[in-house]
Amino acid sequence: MMLTFDTVLVANRGEIALRVIRTLRRLGVRSVAVYSDADAGARHVREADAAVRLESGYLAVEEVLQAAKRSGAQAVHPGYGFLAESTAFARRCAEEGLVFVGPPAEAVEAMGDKIRAKATVAAAGVPVVPGGAEPGDLLEAALRIGFPVLVKPSAGGGGKGMLVARSAEELPQVLESARRTAAAAFGDPTLLLERFIADPRHIEIQVLADAHGNVIHLGERECSLQRRHQKIIEEAPSPLLDEETRRRMGADAVRAARSVGYVGAGTVEFIVAGDEPGHPGYFIEMNTRLQVEHPVTELVTGLDLVELQLRVAAGEPLPLSQDDVRLRGHAVEARVYAEDPSRDFLPTGGKVLALAEPGDPGVRVDSGIQAGTVVGSDYDPMLSKVIAWAPDRAGALRRLDAALRATTVLGVTTNIAFLRALLADPDVTAGRLGTGLIDQRLDALLAAAYGTGGAPPAEVPATAALVLHDELAARAGEDPWQVPDGWRVGEPAWTTWLLATARGETVPVKVRGLPARGCEVAVGDAPAVQARLARGDGEVIVTLDGLTTRFSCARDGAAVWLGRDGRSYAIIPHEAGDRGDHAGAGGAGDGVVRSPMPGTVLLVKVVPGERVTEGQPLMIVEAMKMEHTVTAPADGVVAELAVRAGQPVDMDAVLAVVRDEPPDTGAGAVTAAETGGS
Repeated sequence: MMLTFDTVLVANRGEIALRVIRTLRRLGVRSVAVYSDADAGARHVREADAAVRLESGYLAVEEVLQAAKRSGAQAVHPGYGFLAESTAFARRCAEEGLVFVGPPAEAVEAMGDKIRAKATVAAAGVPVVPGGAEPGDLLEAALRIGFPVLVKPSAGGGGKGMLVARSAEELPQVLESARRTAAAAFGDPTLLLERFIADPRHIEIQVLADAHGNVIHLGERECSLQRRHQKIIEEAPSPLLDEETRRRMGADAVRAARSVGYVGAGTVEFIVAGDEPGHPGYFIEMNTRLQVEHPVTELVTGLDLVELQLRVAAGEPLPLSQDDVRLRGHAVEARVYAEDPSRDFLPTGGKVLALAEPGDPGVRVDSGIQAGTVVGSDYDPMLSKVIAWAPDRAGALRRLDAALRATTVLGVTTNIAFLRALLADPDVTAGRLGTGLIDQRLDALLAAAYGTGGAPPAEVPATAALVLHDELAARAGEDPWQVPDGWRVGEPAWTTWLLATARGETVPVKVRGLPARGCEVAVGDAPAVQARLARGDGEVIVTLDGLTTRFSCARDGAAVWLGRDGRSYAIIPHEAGDRGDHAGAGGAGDGVVRSPMPGTVLLVKVVPGERVTEGQPLMIVEAMKMEHTVTAPADGVVAELAVRAGQPVDMDAVLAVVRDEPPDTGAGAVTAAETGGS
């Protein structure tokens, strides 16, 4: 059946915009992208049929509406995030005669307010977690239900602003932080709290409803593998549920959707307490939009949820009933983030120098990046999703791991190695999941992903040194006196490369001879081994002591980026010479406080000249849904304060200088601190 509209504006960016565009193209519907200045060269802009610039960004309601009218769109698909759950936007679309590809504004409003949503579904007979909400007394509610409690914004979603308070003394500080996040992120500081259920299972049910009174569910997704309330790996179906529990939870989800007159695709989220086996779960919220993890449902049902959204929005009835829904096989999704798990999952950034994504049967990649994409701190750190399907769960996990191993992102540090370690965890492979599993196993998972201490294996700096040495030889040409380690009186000479990783470790690597013809290389104090280097298209093949390994390879200024098995390494030469050892580049001077991630200074808690103690909060840096408190490295005085609230900062930018003496009134203090290391 043909849709009643021929042009749809996609009011989003990245992988979700591309996902929607893909279905529109298959249906023969013209797609219109929108973009901010930061996304002018983005992939979703290039792949849409048309694109309109947004001067004020993706949250500018009136600009998005004007873009729709200018482009001739009859409908707007909001994706997820940004305006997807904005009641005001849904209403303005209706006022402008545009079809909003989502639920009615009243349903968005009812479920967007978590306090109202809980009351509404509870009245419909759906179990809810005990708790309390503002304008009530949250301390009184917490004392009534008992600590620990989970505090979260009433108007928000995606885990942002959700914090745990474990005592009455801790609650005021938790409320302050959650309220600040809620106001900044959602424009509404209202909070609620619930009984904190330790290590529950997070199960969500996909629902579909049309404007003709038909409501069905498409089974569940297991979303228990989380960190900081952000989902990392999702799967369908859940290894926890039997058919009877699935039926009961599905019925609860349908009741919740009916209670607000829902139309479209939505997700009803539940938590299942680990100490209540067989319990159908407690309702926690409903997401009135498409979910990030919707592909696993698509792969096990064979349905295109974006197409169904579009058809329902066009007024068509659902093309299937509950009895038509069949779950086939198993699907697992992993979210690839621009973050560094070895540095407490801090967001990263940079330019994508090289990209390889898997294309094997049974594997799907929803990606928003391409070679040349600049990943900054303006938006969510998720880069792509890798999804695998197989007839059974074990096969899906193996296929997903193989797909991640085949994924290469150079130029931006990602969490791929951590994802592979998580998939290999014995409890994960056995289906014994919980929202606390990652925190409980974090040290072991990091060790499995990055090795003890996080330093790269010796073949990585060895390969980087061979790449650098080979380039030096190529620049020297045929003059034997200019070729490094070429002919000398007596014997060939060693060249020492002092190499640093992104984590700051430095290691000397000695090379003698020409890598392309055969040479010797020694890493640190290890004995020298025979080596050879061959170059391919975007890769290098290195043989060390008879063992041959293939790396993806790209250059970014002085840095050599190497990738293998889902891991990437940035190796930076400090200096090179013809002979001998070199002193490494110094670190930042004592007391220099640097930004742990690219982002924005949210709050500055000190002033110049203030005396501080080690560990005292100095400021809060926010980026990509995360607040990070920057603390004093030692007792002393704030000698310099280099930033102010609202200021954007790069990773490792100098934020402040703490000295053990009062600040120097001269101009040299900051210069000395800032140039103390490189």
